[in-house]
Amino acid sequence: MTRPLRRFLHAALLLILAGLASGCAATAVRPWDRDLLAQKKMRLTPSPMVSAVDDHIYFSKEGSTGGMDVVGGGCGCN
Repeated sequence: MTRPLRRFLHAALLLILAGLASGCAATAVRPWDRDLLAQKKMRLTPSPMVSAVDDHIYFSKEGSTGGMDVVGGGCGCN
C-alpha cells in the first residue's frame, strides 16, 4: 500500500469514527417535549409492582439470585 493511500484510509477511518462517536449528541430535547418524556410510561420500569412480580417469578424458577433482594429455591414454592 502506498503512503498517500494509507494516509487517506486513516483519515477516512478517523472521520467515520468521529461521526459514529457523536451519535445523537447534536439533538437536544426541546422544552415543549419535556412533558412527554416525563410521563410514567417513559420510565425504565413503568410499573414497579409488575417488575417486582416478574423478578420474583424469574428468580424462583432460576433458583438463584442476581444482586436483587429476592431469596428462594428453584422449586418455585415461595
